[in-house]
Order: sequence, then structure tokens, then C-alpha cells
Amino acid sequence: MLSYWKLHRIPILLALGSVLFYWVFAYNLVREDSIKLFSLFGALFFFYFKLIQFEKWNLRFMVVCGVLFRLVFLLAEPNLSQDFYRFIWDGELINNGINPYLHTPDELIQNSAFKIQHSELLHQGMGALSASHFSNYPPLNQLFFAISTFLGGGSVLGSIIAMRLSIIITDIGIFYFARKLLRKLNMSTHLAFWYFLNPLVIIELTGNLHFEGVMIFFFVWAMYLLSINKWWLAAPIYAMAIMLKLVPLLFLPFFLPFLGFKKSILFYILTGIACGVFLLPFYSPVFIDNYGDTIKLWFSNFEFNAGIYNAVKHSAVNHYGAKPWELIKDYGSLVPLLVVLAVLLLTIFNNNNKLEGVLKSMLSVLVLYYFLSTTVHPWYIIFPLFLTIFTDYRFAVVWSAMIILSYFAYSNPVFEENLWLIFVEYFVVFGFFIYEIFKIENLKRLFQQKSEVK
Repeated sequence: MLSYWKLHRIPILLALGSVLFYWVFAYNLVREDSIKLFSLFGALFFFYFKLIQFEKWNLRFMVVCGVLFRLVFLLAEPNLSQDFYRFIWDGELINNGINPYLHTPDELIQNSAFKIQHSELLHQGMGALSASHFSNYPPLNQLFFAISTFLGGGSVLGSIIAMRLSIIITDIGIFYFARKLLRKLNMSTHLAFWYFLNPLVIIELTGNLHFEGVMIFFFVWAMYLLSINKWWLAAPIYAMAIMLKLVPLLFLPFFLPFLGFKKSILFYILTGIACGVFLLPFYSPVFIDNYGDTIKLWFSNFEFNAGIYNAVKHSAVNHYGAKPWELIKDYGSLVPLLVVLAVLLLTIFNNNNKLEGVLKSMLSVLVLYYFLSTTVHPWYIIFPLFLTIFTDYRFAVVWSAMIILSYFAYSNPVFEENLWLIFVEYFVVFGFFIYEIFKIENLKRLFQQKSEVK
């Protein structure tokens, strides 16, 4: 034991320091305190980088650290997001036989016959914006909400703990399948730690109960099954990823060149059938309209931590007299078209015959989408962060450090973004991204020249 301490003294101290800072983050922080928030996150990110630098080959130590950091949050109420109130609300609705896609919380709370556990607390806690709209969480996500509230036994904290444990378990599953997939792709398995120990991942998923990690679990499981040619098993698993978050829908065309025409058509059919099975319990004649209206709002009404959109908005409003409320609708309708066009071009021209190429295409289109998007919450970039571990790029790790600056908007009594901080965030991210593109392309040319000489 003493010899282990001597050999690993610095990493152990880094891990203990991380536990302490995660505890302060979980139990002694409000999101309005930006200085404390940024300081804690900066320190945790530094410890994360040093732990990987010192112990990236020490599997047992690093896994224990990752699990321990997550368990620190077990009894904490999320302090950076109030979305969990809506999660519990939707789960309670399902457990009481009410379809969460058919009624807004505002409608239900005004009905004197409506009764669920802690309805007033949940309605107030989720905020006016969420309460005035239909649920936008896909069916399998709703199933997790329902199971968690059932296991929570009517307690808000009990439901939080149940959701948190499911997120921790799936994060461990992500790490397991990521290592298997990395090994299958002849890449170093320690790269999985860039996801597993990342402070943004731990804070936003385990801490704030966002379900991107659960989606990534089913996604990477499906990718591993595809890597060993079990595409018929991968299809329903991939459907589960889609039914947790809709983002994996974007990637379906990339499987056409990878699987070939016949297998890919069968893959699409199996995926579609599995999606239909999850949708069926929630279907009603107004379901599609209600859900579609809610999704449209993300493209035409909301803006937060936008990169390219803020530059377009500044130029259009200040130099061309555009009206912001009209601009966002026009811009929001254009983004999906550009993303679909990018998917088609990458499907045709990128090398998607191998899984490495498919994963790079996925990363490319996802990054384009978030660079163009009008709304980029911190937990959104966890998926591109995960995809980067299967490539030579690390800009998403930098983005996971810089995106914490977006929380400064909550430090104002009236929610207001600091555009200078957003500029700093994207200046660093774009700068590092461009640097990596030139660096990697130059290395490719160098290796190509050497091989030609030989």
C-alpha cells in the first residue's frame, strides 16, 4: 500500500482534489455564481487532463476515479438545469395513464381533477417555457422517466437518484463498448478516458441528469455490433438511440455505403420497425402535430450560445436592418436544409466503406449542425466529444472546456448572454479546429510522401 502511494502519489492527490471539487460543485454551488462555477470547472478540467497524462494506462485506477466522481452527485439536486422537474412530471403522467404528448403542463395544472405527486412543485420548477409546451422528449426517454419516478416511490429525490443511477450505469457501459470498438478499430483504448473522465460529461449527465449519455450508450453498442458484422442486432439497438434523442436519425444515410444496398435496406427496415414499436404506445391523431410543433420551436424561436448565428445576426441587424424575430425564423428554416445537404454530400463523397469513415462523417455533420445552430446547450456537445475519440481530432475536448462560459447568462437577474464570452468560446474552438485540420492534413501528406519514397 505504501509503495503504491509512493508510485502514484500525485494522481491520488489529483483524484482526491477532484472528489472535493465535485462535492463543492454538487452541494455548495448555485449557477448564478459564475466566478465560483468557472473556477471549480477550470480546476476539475486541469485535474482531468493531468490524470489522463499520468495514469492513462492504469485501467483500474481510472475506472474507480470515474465511478467515484459520479457517485459524489448521488444525493444532490441538479443545480445547473431545472429540466429534471419536467422529466419527473412526464414520468408521473405516464405512471398515471396520461400521454405526455397530448397536454401541456399549463393545461393540466388548471384542471381541478388532475392529480400527480408534487404537481405544483414540478410545474413551478420546470419554468414557464417548458410548462407552456408539449413534451419534446422521445418515447424511450419517457420510459426512463416513468421507471425512475416509479422506483422513486413518489419522492422527488428518489426519482433523481433512480435517474442518476441509470445514467451512471450507462456511462460505464459507454466506456466498456468504447474500448471494445477502439480495439476493433486498432486504436488505443485509453482514448475512452477523454470521454469517461471529462468534467462536462460528469456534471451535465450525472449531475444535471441529461440523457445524452444513455443515447450514446445504445449508439456505441450498435456501432460495436456493426463492427463485428452483426447488423441485424445493431438495428434495434440503434433504434433505441434514436428513440432517446433524435440526433442519430441524421446518420442513417452513412450506413448505405458501409453495409451495401441490400443490407442497408434491411437495416433501415428493422430500425424503422423498432422505432414504431416504441412510438406505438404514445400514438394518437394529434401526436405528430404536437410533437412537430415543439421541435420546430428549437429552430425558429430559441437562441442560446450560438456561434455562426450570432455573427449573422449581428451583421444582419446592425448593417442591413433585419428584424431579429424574423431573422431567426428564416435562419432556423435554412439550417436543417444545409445539414441535410451536408449529409447527402458526405454520403456520396466521403469514404464510408469502413466504420472509421462512417464515424468521421457522423462527427463532421454533427459539428456542422452545432456550429450553425441557434441553440447550443453545454450538454449538446457531449455527443461530438464522444465521436472525436475515434478520430485524430481533439477540438471537442477544447469545446467541452470553453462551453462552460455560456452559463454566465444565468448570473444576471434577467437572463442575458454576454456576447464577448461567447465570442471567446467560439474563437478558441474555431481556432483550434482550424489548427487541427491543417496539422492532420500536413501529417497525412508527410506519411504519403514517405510511403511513395519507399
